[in-house]
Amino acid sequence: MSRPAARDGTRTAIDERHPPIKARRVAFDWSATPLHWVPGDPVATHIINSFHIVLPEGEKWFVQCVKDARPHIRDERLLEEIKGFIGQEMVHARSHQGVLERLLQANGLDVTRITEPAARGNDARPARMAALKERSPRRWRRRLRFELAAVAAIEHYTAVLGQWIMDNDRLDRAGADPVMLDLLRWHGAEEVEHRSVVFDVYRAMGGRYPTRVLAWAVSLSFLCWAMIGGALYLLRQDPAVQGGTGFPRVLRAYRRSVRAGHVPGILTLLLREAPVYLRPSHHPSKVCSTPRALEYLTRSPAARAAGYSPY
Repeated sequence: MSRPAARDGTRTAIDERHPPIKARRVAFDWSATPLHWVPGDPVATHIINSFHIVLPEGEKWFVQCVKDARPHIRDERLLEEIKGFIGQEMVHARSHQGVLERLLQANGLDVTRITEPAARGNDARPARMAALKERSPRRWRRRLRFELAAVAAIEHYTAVLGQWIMDNDRLDRAGADPVMLDLLRWHGAEEVEHRSVVFDVYRAMGGRYPTRVLAWAVSLSFLCWAMIGGALYLLRQDPAVQGGTGFPRVLRAYRRSVRAGHVPGILTLLLREAPVYLRPSHHPSKVCSTPRALEYLTRSPAARAAGYSPY
């Protein structure tokens, strides 16, 4: 159960009942999944594939931030949720790494220009943060709060996207690969399930509204780059669409994909959620549906194969 932290770090009375957050050790077989897993729609395919590029290292960064904050958290319930959050995010990173290796790279798409710098940044971060903490604990705490605020903003959008993919049956009707849909919906359901954790950690670490706004703006820029830039990066390498990657042509195809319900309107979604997330009284428990997420997890093929039970 996640509840928002008040200014003194204690929880207030929002009730978001759910079973304890825990990792589900899922596995996915990509041997029968085609590169264009949304049939006839490479643009929608690669917009969503762009997440597979950034998520393995991105999820590891989320975990690093929360681990740095964990020794300073006193709320026992939040500490239990942090444990479940870390477990889930590590499984997410591993699962999306599988897509990179067994689907994208196996089909000749090079993602190292993005993944290798991200990995180097993650590898260097512990030493960099430790040195900063030794020089100036105040600057270290300020830096950590900013990173937590950025992660909390991204977690808001991943939860909203998770809700979208769980509720969207148009991809099923389009014949999208069922294994990929289960990966996306399982991940989306867990994002909804743990959507409050990082926000609560940020508040417990003394995070305030101005930093939340600034970090949201930085996170919004990153998400635009990840979804738009990442999709173009993949499309330019895809031999099936060579010669058809000019921006006007891709834009027309993208608009068709949105109308077909294969992807959400990216800028519309990002900007529509701005007044929701930036409301001073906002708490993640006020958006998305935990019962809907748990309901999907009871029938997810991967979660069921991993032995998941809500009881």
